[in-house]
Amino acid sequence: MRIERDIIQRLKLWKVSPNRKPILLKGARQIGKSWVMETFGQECFEYCVKFDFDRQVELHSLFKTTKSPERLLKELALHCQQPIIPGKTLIIFDEIQECEEALNSLKYFCEDAPQYHVIAAGSLLGVAVKKRRMSVPVGKVRVLRMFPVSFREFLRASDLDTFNFVENLEVIEHLPEIILNKLCTEYRRYQVSGGMPAAVVSLLDNQGIRAVEESLQDILDLYELDFAKYARPEEIPRIHAIWHSLPAQLSKENRKFIYRVLRTGARSKDYEDALMWLEEAGMIYRIYNISKPGMPLSAYQETNAFKVYACDCGLLRRLALLPAAVITDPIANYTEFKGAMAENAVLQSLLPLLDGQMPCYWTSAASAEVEYVLQWNENIIPIEVKAEGNINGNSLSVYNKKYAPKYRIRYSTLNLQYNGGLISCPSPLAGWMDRIMGIVEKMPIINS
Repeated sequence: MRIERDIIQRLKLWKVSPNRKPILLKGARQIGKSWVMETFGQECFEYCVKFDFDRQVELHSLFKTTKSPERLLKELALHCQQPIIPGKTLIIFDEIQECEEALNSLKYFCEDAPQYHVIAAGSLLGVAVKKRRMSVPVGKVRVLRMFPVSFREFLRASDLDTFNFVENLEVIEHLPEIILNKLCTEYRRYQVSGGMPAAVVSLLDNQGIRAVEESLQDILDLYELDFAKYARPEEIPRIHAIWHSLPAQLSKENRKFIYRVLRTGARSKDYEDALMWLEEAGMIYRIYNISKPGMPLSAYQETNAFKVYACDCGLLRRLALLPAAVITDPIANYTEFKGAMAENAVLQSLLPLLDGQMPCYWTSAASAEVEYVLQWNENIIPIEVKAEGNINGNSLSVYNKKYAPKYRIRYSTLNLQYNGGLISCPSPLAGWMDRIMGIVEKMPIINS
């Protein structure tokens, strides 16, 4: 089973950009960075050469002897089978965190050899840079964030007809029931596997739930090994505690991160480095509370109040030891954690659309809470997430009365509709927010 990744379309635009810089591809472990680079090279270039600084340790000495791209390329040509030709060859530097000189060389490729296409990636790149105090050529590379497989990508592989129907939406109105049912079914399957390619392939190739669970557990075990390899000894137990506390943190009705869940008497200053480690590794997303929805949102963040979500809903499910059968049963009742899974999956769908922006959340003194608030062009949009079709609760109404946003979104299992600035949207369509907003922005607003 081949999973088409949307990021390849962005790489195609980069290929023909007149102001192209080398790309530094960042993202969590096991999300398919190497596969994307190699597939892009094979499909979009005549030649593709890959240099792996973990496996080919002999390459390190080349970058220590010169900073000249032309000289480097002459030496590198001796280590590959295909020619390195400007405009025709994609040059891949994989596991670049293992060689600081190679990371620094991206600056000189940008300045002295822009005619070459260079793309680099590495495991836990942000963590490695921080730990070894490596310098990154700021302004001389384009940092591109990559995420796990999105539901949009999952649906394209699992049900192409339904995917094409959604891709061709032109009006905001109720979807045919057969389409809505298929979307909800596939969305529940997606929450079982999550977006880690190995787990997605296991599920879509019908290898059985045991293979899916083994794929996810292998990744969780790998992450545990990463704690020991890349973190300072004193940080390891704190990183471990935070990571394993995610199900408990998110099972609370109020999902604000609470340090005492980690251990009695835990203090924020003792765990801040561990939280940052997990963020740099791409394993968690930290969503801050805002005092009010002002522009820019970053100016109103309350740094002492935040929620923490996992990078992948499948990993979160496996971390919580939640059986797959509970997810696939549409009437299963697993209370607060069902809401947490819904929020995590929606966040996972939104992030690839936000170009590096992280949404916030909003609370009022009267305990109303809106799960996500984000900047969308010149608008600030509140987003409510409901795990099912029960939309009782007045949080979005409280927000609307207080701030009167131009648009607001509610994700649930209910059908698609638009009324007076409120977009009621099936949660599976979160990954099409850009398309839906494009349609809505052309419609007249009638105040409700």
